[in-house]
Amino acid sequence: MIRALLIAAGLAIATMPAGAEPRANQLFGAKRVASAQAPQAIGFYSKGCGAGFMELPESGPTWQAMRLSRNRNWGHPELVQFVVDLSAHARKLGWAGLYIGDMSQPRGGPMTSGHSSHQVGLDADIWMLPPRRVNLSRSERERISSISVRTDDQRRVNGNWSATHHRLLAAAASDPRVDRIFVAAAVKIEMCKSARASDKTWLQKIRPIYGHNTHFHVRLKCPKGSRNCVTQNPTVAELSKGGNGCDATLNWWVTDYLNPPKTTKPKKKAPRKKGARDYTMADLPGQCAAVLASD
Repeated sequence: MIRALLIAAGLAIATMPAGAEPRANQLFGAKRVASAQAPQAIGFYSKGCGAGFMELPESGPTWQAMRLSRNRNWGHPELVQFVVDLSAHARKLGWAGLYIGDMSQPRGGPMTSGHSSHQVGLDADIWMLPPRRVNLSRSERERISSISVRTDDQRRVNGNWSATHHRLLAAAASDPRVDRIFVAAAVKIEMCKSARASDKTWLQKIRPIYGHNTHFHVRLKCPKGSRNCVTQNPTVAELSKGGNGCDATLNWWVTDYLNPPKTTKPKKKAPRKKGARDYTMADLPGQCAAVLASD
């Protein structure tokens, strides 16, 4: 099966070391269109694939997909509809719409570069750059960059952050389709400053993490009908208490995370963990082989 999938992906077995299995990211990265199957999110966000994905049109009345050369403007139909809906809301807030970064590959799966997640068609990166127009050319979409909304020391938001960013994130997190949204820690801290008790139902979905100062990463819940999709467990300790993620532990991201306490004990070098780019088909759910083989 692996050999057949390798041929279907157009990769030459002769170029591989003897006995080596092909990397899954090469197989999925070679697919240019979605599988001819019913829509399914398969596996976990960082270890899976997707069937019957839909392509987000490159441009719409309130959005544009960026970096088209990557061919990552695909996803489960529920994700595509969410992006369209949120971009329409951005227009109501005063922006021209939204610039959409990476979603998923046509059949999901591990990517040859970048993300370890975005594998099941339920993740989308949305640029922090407020669009002034949504008629950029293909070449412009390769050259233009987003903006950072936090200071260089990572501790607070900068002048690029606006009340509209806050309202947009609040609208996204309030959508019942959304499981969580990843942002720079400074953004979460800023949003917590004006938090009200009634905000906890959506504010707890806003999660701080490194590397998200120029975009926010939306992750949807497993859609109905995707029985092989693996639900993400809650990770914020106070969720069971009905909290909003604004407790003292939030400041860890701008204190110990940036300047970890010094220790006199020598650190043992941990063995390198297998990552998304190392996966072979054996590491992914069994259904992913059929996704690759589908016409």
